Amino acid sequence: MGKRIAVIGGGIAGLAAAVRLRELTPEDTEILVYEQSGALGGKLRTGELAGLRVERGAESFLNGAPDGGESAAVALARRLGLDGVLVHPAPEPAALSIGGHLTRIPAGTLVGVPGDLSTLDGVALPEEDADRDTGRPLLAPGEDVAVGELVRSRYGAEVVDRLVDPMLGGVYAGRADRLSLRVTMPQLARAAETEHTLRDAVRAAQAQSKRVPGRPVFAAVDGGMTRLVGAAAAASGAVISLGLAVRELTRTRNGWKLILGPAPEPRETEVDAVILAVPARPAARLLSEVSPEASAAVGELDYASVALAGMALPAGTRLPELSGFLVPPGEGTLVKAATFVTRKWPHLSREDGPVIVRASLGRAGEEERLQRDDAALLVRAHRELSALAGVDLPSPDASWIQRWGGGLPQYAPGHSDRIVAARAALPPGLALAGAAFDGVGIPVCVASGERAADDVSSHLEAGQA
Repeated sequence: MGKRIAVIGGGIAGLAAAVRLRELTPEDTEILVYEQSGALGGKLRTGELAGLRVERGAESFLNGAPDGGESAAVALARRLGLDGVLVHPAPEPAALSIGGHLTRIPAGTLVGVPGDLSTLDGVALPEEDADRDTGRPLLAPGEDVAVGELVRSRYGAEVVDRLVDPMLGGVYAGRADRLSLRVTMPQLARAAETEHTLRDAVRAAQAQSKRVPGRPVFAAVDGGMTRLVGAAAAASGAVISLGLAVRELTRTRNGWKLILGPAPEPRETEVDAVILAVPARPAARLLSEVSPEASAAVGELDYASVALAGMALPAGTRLPELSGFLVPPGEGTLVKAATFVTRKWPHLSREDGPVIVRASLGRAGEEERLQRDDAALLVRAHRELSALAGVDLPSPDASWIQRWGGGLPQYAPGHSDRIVAARAALPPGLALAGAAFDGVGIPVCVASGERAADDVSSHLEAGQA
């Protein structure tokens, strides 16, 4: 009789795990995917705006991996038969909006941390002689600090506030002074264990990242990320249950028992192994009985809430010659980033078509600023976009607001060590996957799901040996 494996969570990490399980396990293995919401994909969600497919969540993924190969997301897309529909952004620069002016983001930084201070060109003024060689590495082996703590001590506050903070905020919606260096910039953290100055650490980290000449940095799926989600679900051959919460997880003699559905009418099912691919809080709740240590470690993670405003402006609307811009927190705006979608993605652009702009609203700790209705958020976003871009934007012909409450993990220093401890405390046959544990970004989540599938498959094979 074939084994049964439950994947709890139908985001891209859970779906990547399910695809990998299908590739690794015998044909008679039953893979069950449980997703509490009514749709697969998690933060991957494609919507419609003025007749175009526009992302309501993540819009792209890294094309390459640090070792010079293709990213885990591209590799998955190829296995799903989507390699022919991968598209890439136009080579348009991005900018920072500082003091009412758009200034191009300096080239050659590592998530905003420069290796050459001469490239900042007035964007930020570093503190002179602060990055001195003290005769020892910046970090001890395995040490973790907040990004802001390290960069402020070496380059000064303005580099953090005007450059690093908006770059990190665009990805994590968080602040540099609270985000883990080891999670957000792992290559820089490793380089800092041997280099004596931040400049040399940045350069070493950049040298270790192998770039393939001519390869675009980012990729997306023509037709939207929902196409990737659907292809993964189909390839997994999994039995998928939507709108069905997993309320309890307990060990049995030979595996695991799941309690499903609403409390008044619970359902039970038993499986041989489980992959938890859900956010930190539900993961901590499900782990509370089977591994209190893992539950406590996982439960420390906080999240930031954000919203996205999509606007279809009339054809011919003129925008700056950019792919978009980032906004430092010190500017005080609710808008923290904007993408000129139809300029950035040529496959969406038509001469007589709408001009699509997407704005990201809110940062960690600003949840109360998002507590207004959709119409008010749209008015605020439109007004701020006009001021930040220096353009009197016309009223949109169509628009939407997408809210992601508690959507982005905020990795405090020490996160990696806590997750290592959590995984070490897990009983055999139970694995963790997803952004709550291994970092944001589609390639990271795909790789996390695939590693969890590898672990579970190896466990089941060992039990049959």
